[in-house]
Amino acid sequence: MKEITIGTSPLTGTIFAGKILKRGTWGANKQDVTGQAVSSVALHLLTVNEKVIFTIKGKRYELSCNEIEEEKK
Repeated sequence: MKEITIGTSPLTGTIFAGKILKRGTWGANKQDVTGQAVSSVALHLLTVNEKVIFTIKGKRYELSCNEIEEEKK
C-alpha cells in the first residue's frame, strides 16, 4: 500500500492529498483537501493553544488562532 502524501500546488495554493508515483509525480486520484486541511490546522491550534513559527526561504512566519469580537451593528 502506497503512503498518502499531502502537498500544496505552488501555482494555485490548493492543498492535495494522494499518492506519489515512482517517478515523483501525483497519481490520478489526488484530492483537493484545502478546506479540510486549513480547518484542521485551525482546530489543532485552538486545541493546543499554541502558535507555530516556521521558516520558508529565509523568512519567518507565525500561525495562530485568536478569537475576535463580533462587530456591533
